[in-house]
Amino acid sequence: MDHELWAHSANPAGVRHGLVDHLRGTAARAVKFASVFGAGELAGGLGILHDIGKSVCVWQEGLKWAESRGSRVVDAGGASIDHKLAGTWLAVRKANLGPFALSILGHHGGLSSRRALKDAMSSAEAEAADRVQEAVRRVSGLIPEILDDRRSAVPAWGCSSDDPYAAELLLRMTFSALVDADFLDTESHFTGERSAVPSLASMVETFEGARDSYLGDTRSPIDLIRSEVYDQAVQAAGGPVGIFPFPAPTGAGKTIAAGGFAAHHAARHGLRRVIVAVPFLSITEQNAQVYRTLFGADNVLEHHSGVNLDELPAALRWQRLAAENWDAPVVVTTTVRLFESLFSRKPSAMRKLHRLAGAVIVLDEVQSLPDGMLPPILSALRTLTEHFGTSVLLASATQPEFFSLGVFAGLQARSVIVEPKPLYKGLRRVKYEWRIDPRPTFAQVAEEAAQKPQVLAIVNTTKDAATLHEYLEKMIGEDVLHLSTRMAGGHRRSVLREIRSRLNEGLPVTVVSTQLVEAGVDLDFPVVFRAFAPAEALQQAAGRSNRNGLLAFGRVIVFDPADGSVTGARRVYGAALDTTRVFFGPGLADPDDLDALSAYYQARYALKDIEKVGPGAEIQRYRAEFDFPEVAERFKLVDEQTVPVLVPYGDDAERERLRGLLMSPGGADPWVFRKLQPYLATLPRRRAAQAVKEGLATELLGGLIEWHGEYHRRRGVEFTDPSGEDFVW
Repeated sequence: MDHELWAHSANPAGVRHGLVDHLRGTAARAVKFASVFGAGELAGGLGILHDIGKSVCVWQEGLKWAESRGSRVVDAGGASIDHKLAGTWLAVRKANLGPFALSILGHHGGLSSRRALKDAMSSAEAEAADRVQEAVRRVSGLIPEILDDRRSAVPAWGCSSDDPYAAELLLRMTFSALVDADFLDTESHFTGERSAVPSLASMVETFEGARDSYLGDTRSPIDLIRSEVYDQAVQAAGGPVGIFPFPAPTGAGKTIAAGGFAAHHAARHGLRRVIVAVPFLSITEQNAQVYRTLFGADNVLEHHSGVNLDELPAALRWQRLAAENWDAPVVVTTTVRLFESLFSRKPSAMRKLHRLAGAVIVLDEVQSLPDGMLPPILSALRTLTEHFGTSVLLASATQPEFFSLGVFAGLQARSVIVEPKPLYKGLRRVKYEWRIDPRPTFAQVAEEAAQKPQVLAIVNTTKDAATLHEYLEKMIGEDVLHLSTRMAGGHRRSVLREIRSRLNEGLPVTVVSTQLVEAGVDLDFPVVFRAFAPAEALQQAAGRSNRNGLLAFGRVIVFDPADGSVTGARRVYGAALDTTRVFFGPGLADPDDLDALSAYYQARYALKDIEKVGPGAEIQRYRAEFDFPEVAERFKLVDEQTVPVLVPYGDDAERERLRGLLMSPGGADPWVFRKLQPYLATLPRRRAAQAVKEGLATELLGGLIEWHGEYHRRRGVEFTDPSGEDFVW
């Protein structure tokens, strides 16, 4: 009888996929994936149940009909045939798995809610009862264990009402194991098994050998301090699995030290992979290049919107498949992709999550995590370390006081740097100057900056950047450089290359930028002007001055522009600006004072009351209720009030070719969108809508617009009336 039940249509060899084979194959893979976090039996049980609804006659007939026409499975009336209810019903009524049945109910469409599960059960026991029982009868004769009680398969910590967040994350991770197993078993039927990916084995030897070569023979006082930081990171790697704050000032070699920690820690504890998440695309690409050098290019998967995985050389094609589920030794991605996948509800985004178990997660520039999202993020990180065998490295020059929050109550902070204060003192390479009272105008700031041969000025909004840039152009000519998201991605990268070239050759260079340049971007100016901003932004900006310690001290001039734009900065920074004024400034502390920084973070969190008020607290309430759609709807790491804009920059012929492919009937392949990245700038949604209305832009598709107005050779997108345009970056 098992040969008469099918799960999928014929593959290129003309062979159909047997349902029993698929159920057992999916279960076996799910067991393997979830065993890493002690839920192998649970995931395997869900795997054996997930597709039993395909056994009913109407579905089997629909498969044959679909196979003959190359279409999806439908009934005689053309309607879709649900095949999830039978497995869902068994998971609740026979297996006694309660809310974990949501994994079966959502293995195609996504995780839903307890209410949706209740409605599904009502349907399974009413209008769909005959079909459900038909499936149970047909499959139980072939796989008797589908009727087993599996309540003991749920780890005790995953069914306790004392920690609903741990149970919620267990459901997410088990769902991930199930859907990845389902994808892979189906794929193996149609295309064969995937080739084995590289292993994390011997990674320490690879890393250490490459590090010696990478650093070379040059040594400076800062290199000696960086070596000490690396040694402490390797020593800390011997500690037990957990959460490791890594406070180290900018220029301390955090990228290499974090990689060394991860390699040694994984080897010490038998962990399976290293996942590095970085907040900004520019430094994601920068760090990925470093890690390819240190871990080996054939071991590193770089996974973000700026990578065209379709153009990899043949030897690295495994990375295109690995991007689907992060089956790679080292993954370099963005913070947005990591956490929005973690709190998603869709199978395509979540199938990679089980790879977080038994991994080292390196979170770079953690000060960039928005306060409002900290409750769910920190809660999930804690659960990963306590129940999923994961270690987390929290790297930042401006280490937030996460351990002062209730969500981390009782956790032991295992700092990578035993005594941070001497390190910060030894690496202090700048002196702060304050232009706060009286407040200077942008014209005055420009006049002072124009006297410096090499200077970087960082402001809070694109409107302010354009204003200061125009003043400097009038004073020293059109050679002033500019960086903001008004410019196309390729334009920004070109400017960064020009800046580095001028700095390396000792040539004059004047740059005006929004804060996109201040976290992790490897630039070294003798003088940096920074518009007043939260303390962590001020210190990050200071990291662009005297970065390599070639001067006795660099200069960081903090100014509060009298004619600066307030709306955009306050919209993003909020209470952090006011709290910064309490602790930092003339007569107060400098931003690299660790005691003041600690007090600042604690006061900021208390002022916002982020664990009781705001989106993060609301998300936690929905997590406790197992309401996955509401969580996914509310969890946002980035402001969605911006839209991508195709601008007239770069290779005109190539841009037009890609535009044509994008607008072709039937839609474009994903690689087209990736190829368009160098030609895309960003605008606020309201400004983009206004531009379309005024005829300065036209709508293309999917929120993308095409700019027809002025594109300045330095500043990018320009408005004739900039009065309403005020946004960060």
